[in-house]
Amino acid sequence: MDELDRRILDILRRDARTPNTEIAAEVGTSEGTVRNRVERLVEEGVIERFTISTRTGNLKAMIEVTVAVDVDTNDVSELMADWKDVDFVWQVSGEEDIVLVVDAADTRAVNDLITRAREHDDVKSTKTRLILDERLG
Repeated sequence: MDELDRRILDILRRDARTPNTEIAAEVGTSEGTVRNRVERLVEEGVIERFTISTRTGNLKAMIEVTVAVDVDTNDVSELMADWKDVDFVWQVSGEEDIVLVVDAADTRAVNDLITRAREHDDVKSTKTRLILDERLG
């Protein structure tokens, strides 16, 4: 991945629907070059998906999960990624092992996810942070 790829990705992170022609004009190359590079980035798995960011009025939170030392965090992460209202699952360093980023209708739905995580045999503890405001980078 070179500097041009990084510039294209920066634009797509802000708006995944940006037309290739606009990206090309901004980075100073042709539309075909942008199209080919985006296709390659998708094929190589650098771009995993094109998604949206919403302001639904829902409650957004991060549920930080600590698992036992002998647990494969990949297995737990894959399981939790399939749960309703979970947008992202991050494996992180530090005190916690996994962070669930959730977009739920209300506090009850967030609490249901916390309870579900705590009921999992491999989970030692959880900590929850409500997201009060969000800005695109």
